Amino acid sequence: MDVNQALPLLAGLSPAQFMRRHWQKKPLLVRGAIPGFKPILDRSELFGLASREGVESRLVVQGKSGWRMKQGPFGPRALPALKQPGWSLLVQGVDLHVRKAHELLQQFRFVPDARLDDLMISFATPDGGVGPHFDSYDVFLLQASGRRRWKIGRQKDFTLQSGVPLKILQNFEPEQEFVLEAGDMLYLPPRYAHDGIAESADPGDKDGGCMTYSIGFRAPALQELGSALLHRIADFAEDAADGDPATGRRSAMPLLYRDPDQAATSTPAEIPQALAGFAENALRSALKDPLALACALGEYMTELKPSVWFDEPDEAWPSSGCGVCLDAKSRMMYDAHHVFLNGESYRAGGVDARLMRRLADRRALSAAEMAKASLPARELLADWHDAGWVRTDLQSN
Repeated sequence: MDVNQALPLLAGLSPAQFMRRHWQKKPLLVRGAIPGFKPILDRSELFGLASREGVESRLVVQGKSGWRMKQGPFGPRALPALKQPGWSLLVQGVDLHVRKAHELLQQFRFVPDARLDDLMISFATPDGGVGPHFDSYDVFLLQASGRRRWKIGRQKDFTLQSGVPLKILQNFEPEQEFVLEAGDMLYLPPRYAHDGIAESADPGDKDGGCMTYSIGFRAPALQELGSALLHRIADFAEDAADGDPATGRRSAMPLLYRDPDQAATSTPAEIPQALAGFAENALRSALKDPLALACALGEYMTELKPSVWFDEPDEAWPSSGCGVCLDAKSRMMYDAHHVFLNGESYRAGGVDARLMRRLADRRALSAAEMAKASLPARELLADWHDAGWVRTDLQSN
């Protein structure tokens, strides 16, 4: 992607300009972000997706008795009647199940993949919404069908209503208001309060409702990320101590805590200061290896959600003459020394490293590019193919 090319998707800004001026800073309203845009799923297809096991979905209803929320899957008769106002169906991770949704996400890859999360589709009858709220992450709100009225504001009071199943703001203070129609889009930075209410659909709208696509981004919390990385680094250290499984030889004798100068104590339950110091040194030692930290980060950022699984490939792995592409559910990234795929890490260098990085960036390699890969690299790709992580592309050249 040319990050300096002006895009209708970003109201005539280039990705470079958008990231400088708006990303994590201020909202952007885009009229006609995708001119002539048509929903990638009609209403019945979306309802069918929400009925499947392994697809995360929620039903939100606002009635006289207040807010109600229910988790899916939802059978054919589990949803309210279409003529009933004030309800919304939210289907998460549509890009994992629908190829066109995955392709739509590719338009937003001017943001690093490590930040891109998923595409959620919200279907709502008139007056449907989820209440005034804020997200902890960036979001693009693309209107797919019908109309939705958005009220947004830089909220100072983040107190939430009590006794409701949703995180709804107690004292929402909107500053701007927009009505989005099909193809329009609104970008909001983190913690920018917003409330979207579906309006009556056009009489000729075959979808009969309001559909909004939310392109969301992940923002790891400091404590969560620190805990996950420490856990992975501890696993690396344990593997190193176990040594080579083929020979059974340990890489080094473990350094055990010793206290030859420990005096007799009348307070046996007190943790010795020397042991506390030993523990601190253990953490510092674990963090000394920059490759271990980088490896742990890459594995964490490409780890798949528990609901994701891969189907066995229909085609056999050919010996030559084909390209490959990543499965839509695969998450692949890299750093200076590794490539990461679906929570696994691999050391890479030379031509093979360049090819793997190209696969991660473009999500595909042509047959001509595959011909440059070494035998070990092709064998690794064959293993990924057998796991369903990559697919063969016989048309690629």
